[in-house]
Amino acid sequence: MPRYMSLIRIDEKNSPEGGPSNELMERMGVLLEEMTKAGVMLDTGGLRPTGEGSRVRWEGGKISVTDGPFTETKEVIGGYALLQCKDRAEAVEWVTRFLKVHEDYWTVTCEIREIEAG
Repeated sequence: MPRYMSLIRIDEKNSPEGGPSNELMERMGVLLEEMTKAGVMLDTGGLRPTGEGSRVRWEGGKISVTDGPFTETKEVIGGYALLQCKDRAEAVEWVTRFLKVHEDYWTVTCEIREIEAG
């Protein structure tokens, strides 16, 4: 069965102060438990703010390291989910359910990419 990576993109500048609400985390927990029992969820996690990260770039034969935050970036990857689904349509269905547990004031985008077999 194919595996899919869902990259969860957020705008750190417009995310609610204090992070997700307790209610959101409860709804998320219920959904993640359902996905795990269904054999769809292989792994998931949130990422720390970009201010605590670094970017390492290879260009022109040289390495450069830039410490966050990355102010030039509007959307950043705030988390990920590794899913195993029968096809992309099923992955889209699960990711849609994930997005719908968020309150209306959130702006979240999930990019779904199939993992290359091999």
